[in-house]
Amino acid sequence: MKLFETIAQLGHEQLVICADKSSGYRGIIAIHDTTLGPALGGTRFWNYESDEEAIVDALRLARGMTYKNAVAGLNLGGGKSVIIGDNRTANREMLFRAHGRFVESLGGRYVTAEDVGTSTADMDFVHMETDHVAGLANKSGDPSPVTAHGVFRAIEASAKHRWGVSSLEGKTITVQGLGHVGTFLCRELHAVGAKLIVTDIRPERVRPIVDECGAKAVQGDEIYSARADIFAPCALGAILNDDTIPKLQVEVVCGGANNQLLDPDRHGAALAKRGILYAPDFVVNAGGVINVYGEIAGWTRERSLRKADEIFDTILGIYDIAKEDGVFTYLAADKLAERRIAAVRGLVRTRPQYPNKG
Repeated sequence: MKLFETIAQLGHEQLVICADKSSGYRGIIAIHDTTLGPALGGTRFWNYESDEEAIVDALRLARGMTYKNAVAGLNLGGGKSVIIGDNRTANREMLFRAHGRFVESLGGRYVTAEDVGTSTADMDFVHMETDHVAGLANKSGDPSPVTAHGVFRAIEASAKHRWGVSSLEGKTITVQGLGHVGTFLCRELHAVGAKLIVTDIRPERVRPIVDECGAKAVQGDEIYSARADIFAPCALGAILNDDTIPKLQVEVVCGGANNQLLDPDRHGAALAKRGILYAPDFVVNAGGVINVYGEIAGWTRERSLRKADEIFDTILGIYDIAKEDGVFTYLAADKLAERRIAAVRGLVRTRPQYPNKG
């Protein structure tokens, strides 16, 4: 791996490799861009097959956070950190306190939060060593309700763009993944009269939604070929690929999962060729980072939910850019983010009247 070439190509500012012998901590912190503000991004705890794989993941996720924060209209840059290891370990305090010390060493350039394999309890350990952490249990807590509300509003916007009205009453929506986000999303969809088809790898998550929302349950990969109006992936990434896209029997894909397109260029084109409208995932699921930003800014939960409402107009704006510029929707989302970053970067920089004499 040509590390500096990779960083330069992706536009990163900083990559920090961290280790603490006593706790067994091995971590990577990637800062992509701080034009809009300090880099915000969660900490992922994963058993990577190689150090190179962990670095690439951190770099890729940090860049994604820059675009997500920019499109969401937040005064935050993009960063991400990963911890290499088994996230099922019970020995967490010293591991995450070590992580907190390295976050603190960056002096506020990076703010972390929970992510895959980590929890609000882990962030409490991080908080023992640094104030540059959000998503704490006694503050904003679980971001899932705000994330799900943003996904719901994105689905409404996609319906308006496709069919001329935002109402989801009578629409059939397939939901893949019934974790916290998927569960809250199903409840909102059910409340407005949508019909649900659901699946999850854990059967115990399916039954409550079937009972509460009158959903139809299907097994595993059957979700891809289920006939519906909208497909809402809310589980793993890379699920839109050569195998699954030909099976889809929907007009819209709009869900909360990260990195849904296995290969953005090829599979974005494949969806467009089939006439399927794709809502860019990092815009759809921005409610999570809005919730974290709200904690940093001192917002109430109600204000965070109102900010997540703005995803409706953002998604419609992305569809307009895609149509005007003749590009795929995921590229239109990138353009919207890049416009905001460039605008802030171009602001006049004022100077003090007198030079610093210190």
